[in-house]
Amino acid sequence: MDHLSSELCLDLDPRDSAFFNNPYPAYHAIRQRAPAFYWKQYGMWCFASHADVTTLFRDKRFGRQILHKATREELGWPELPSHVRAFYDVEDHSLLSLEPPDHTRLRTLINRAFVSRQVERLAPRIEQLAHELIDGFQSKGRVELIEAFATPIPVIVIAELLGVPTDMTPQLLDWSHKMVAMYQFGRTREAEDLAVKATNEFVAYLKAYIALRRNKPQDDLISHLILSEEELISTCILVLNAGHEATVHALGNGVKAILEEGIDARSLLSDIARGERLVEELLRFDAPLHLFTRFVLEDLEWQGISLKKGEEIGLMLGAANRDPARFVDPDRLDPSRDPNPQQSFGGGIHFCVGAPLARLEMRVALKVLFERVPGLRLIHTPLYRDAYHFHGLERLDVEF
Repeated sequence: MDHLSSELCLDLDPRDSAFFNNPYPAYHAIRQRAPAFYWKQYGMWCFASHADVTTLFRDKRFGRQILHKATREELGWPELPSHVRAFYDVEDHSLLSLEPPDHTRLRTLINRAFVSRQVERLAPRIEQLAHELIDGFQSKGRVELIEAFATPIPVIVIAELLGVPTDMTPQLLDWSHKMVAMYQFGRTREAEDLAVKATNEFVAYLKAYIALRRNKPQDDLISHLILSEEELISTCILVLNAGHEATVHALGNGVKAILEEGIDARSLLSDIARGERLVEELLRFDAPLHLFTRFVLEDLEWQGISLKKGEEIGLMLGAANRDPARFVDPDRLDPSRDPNPQQSFGGGIHFCVGAPLARLEMRVALKVLFERVPGLRLIHTPLYRDAYHFHGLERLDVEF
């Protein structure tokens, strides 16, 4: 680290509540000093400009795994601790962690379920779910929207898409939250143990359920995907975990932004094209994921920085989405912004496979919410979870 100038080395605790509750002033300050910086707490180079993030997502010299290019010994990495191996055994088969050709084969199969024309068929079910959930709280005059609305919609839709019984959703959520904690900064041994326990239970459940589905196929993703058992289990876990986690945060962050900025969401969402633009702008304005990592696959230089094979870099999605070099007045929520090259779904070969579904869930669910409950008001300023690089609310208390 002694070869780095102080301008390029950032000492910023991602668990500082002032930062994770509103990271955008820090992002602007960082970009003004240097769009590429070494984040001391993470021990890696990070990139905060829209230009760098969009280009690096597509640069084939970077990837989501490195062990297909070098051994742990060659990289100077210690062996994985035995107590976390079960978690990473599942990760090794995950679409999110694979590179071509394995990634290409798996992605081609999964894409069939998530292309826009397939996803659009789910709109009536999403609308029905939104109405049912609102029926459950509309007479109360106040509600906590994350638990009552934002969470059930994506997890139930994903469960039904896979063919998993919806009465399992509380358990699926519990497993998911414990597994996702493995990606958070400063994770503890207790969090690792809980994640591994959740992984083992999730895998055991899916093994039994996959066996049932293969004996009695249905019209669902588990029945249709022709994969090895390990790949199918990892795919189901990825689809369930990633398929609801980001959408829950996107819905919560979106409602907060609409209410705080005084946007007439009901009018905008009454028209599909305007509703789609609003959803894109909500995703840009307060992204549900702020940091996405990639491995350096070969020694190279980027923006004057020497990067070594095996190092990790961080792509700052939330910062890229507020870059004034790409977006006019980036701190303003502008529902008519077009074009809107927001980076919340990533890019390149790892562009979020569930993006069409997430967009549809947001547009349909928000339309129903603001039609049925037009007088929504925040009871108090919501706080974000201590879970950077995921960016979502602890609660969203509203009255009407």
